[in-house]
Amino acid sequence: MSTPLGLDNRRRRILFRATHRGTHETDILIGGFVAAGMSGFSDAELDQLEEVMELDDVDLADWLTGRRPIPIEAETPMLRRIEQAARGVHS
Repeated sequence: MSTPLGLDNRRRRILFRATHRGTHETDILIGGFVAAGMSGFSDAELDQLEEVMELDDVDLADWLTGRRPIPIEAETPMLRRIEQAARGVHS
């Protein structure tokens, strides 16, 4: 039996959470990144996404838009990937 969007339960849950953050800005910034890459993320990358989504929306919005730099204690490869996507930077 096929699941909606062809995604397993974990991926559907992460996608929903990424697009229903609480603020419209982070819904777009994080949700867009997650929606675009969801089917190709490894389990380790899903773990990293879940860690990023534990961060505060206001902080994430500021960091992803460049209003404030990402502090060293919050910086992860996944957060940098999301930031690059939000800014239209391709690695």
